[in-house]
Amino acid sequence: MQTWTFNTDKIAPSERYAAWCDAMGRLNLPVGAIEDIDNFHGAVSCLVSPLGIEFARVDAAAQDISGRYPKQPSAIWLSLLVKGRAALIDGERRVDLVPGDLLFGPTGIPAQLLFTTDFQQLFIKIPHVAISPRLIAPLSLPLGYLPGQGGVNHIFSSMLAALATSIDDLVASQLRPIELALTEFLLTCLTGQSSTPLIGCGANARAANLQSICQTIEANLSDPDLTPTEIAAQHGMSLRYVQKLFSQSGNTFSNYVRGRRLERCRADLISPVYAHLSVTEICFRWGFNGSAHFSRAFRSQYGVPPRDYRRQATGVDA
Repeated sequence: MQTWTFNTDKIAPSERYAAWCDAMGRLNLPVGAIEDIDNFHGAVSCLVSPLGIEFARVDAAAQDISGRYPKQPSAIWLSLLVKGRAALIDGERRVDLVPGDLLFGPTGIPAQLLFTTDFQQLFIKIPHVAISPRLIAPLSLPLGYLPGQGGVNHIFSSMLAALATSIDDLVASQLRPIELALTEFLLTCLTGQSSTPLIGCGANARAANLQSICQTIEANLSDPDLTPTEIAAQHGMSLRYVQKLFSQSGNTFSNYVRGRRLERCRADLISPVYAHLSVTEICFRWGFNGSAHFSRAFRSQYGVPPRDYRRQATGVDA
């Protein structure tokens, strides 16, 4: 896992701008104008989770972040203003931000984030692979804004603000529960009524229905007899419609369920909390009917058998 920090305090004033641009470039954040470069200060703390989600806290003086890095990998980004004042400018639109407000969008969309005071911002980048099974066409998302002052947005914002405060005291392995909560919160916000798009993309009823179905699946992954017919009945939908939702997302019900079960097993295999459980116990814990089938599926997904994966990740024999 990658962890790195940067601080301008020990860099000569004449070299700070270039050094800061390099540091922000590692986050794929293009630095624009900085008014008072002689007195500029900036610091970054970056942590990458086991699933490849990048968390970076930026503390710096007023500046402009604008433009895009077109060659970066496909991902969904999310940012939280923790301290200070800022504005998101997209074309002719301007959204003034206060602490607690969140922004999101796919990588590659040009926009301007103007910080008018000293600020603290948490930037999160979620790889396409970490979220695509849970969202229809994630890379067609609009650039959006989530006011963080009420409802589920406030809960989400508060969790991320606590993460920003504690990021220097964490190690990557401790981010696993945050990974799970992050994707659930983000998907709930994106497919609910709390997000305000800045680039034209209307509410997607199919995405909301798929998210609701996925949440039900998530709560029932341990049931080996889970079927699309049962899920359709719980949601008052036809089996054909449920199958169509997954097809439109480039997946099938069975592949999605198997993928989520494998990911849950993978997380348990490397978690010290479940070190006392055998590989077989973990596979049955998440709804697999047999250890041989599980081992084949796990190897196909992750390239190594589950016992070898656990040994390589933890140094402990299964």
